[in-house]
Amino acid sequence: MNLQWGKVLIAALFEVAWVIGLKHADSVSEWLITVVAIAVSFTLLIDAGNKLPVGTVYAVFVGLGTAGTVLSEIVFFNEPINAAKLILVGILLLGVIGLKLVTPDAKPERSEA
Repeated sequence: MNLQWGKVLIAALFEVAWVIGLKHADSVSEWLITVVAIAVSFTLLIDAGNKLPVGTVYAVFVGLGTAGTVLSEIVFFNEPINAAKLILVGILLLGVIGLKLVTPDAKPERSEA
């Protein structure tokens, strides 16, 4: 199951890339990279969601993507540091980690009724 959570983590990293691309892409090649990042991100997310609880997978994906995007804007694009924003991102990450910790890894088998 750790492989599946690894896919969620990599999908979130690609999410950060494509979200930044949506804002900052100026050339055809940058838009192409953005589209590839979207495809990789959702392919990994869908694959992990087939084997893990989809609600938790999506929450972890979005939470990590949000935190990564906020931090990337600060580090790479000189977005002003806002203490309240950083505290809220920290709370978001605590919630995502907590949700992951209380959710069982195995997806229940569906009955063929």
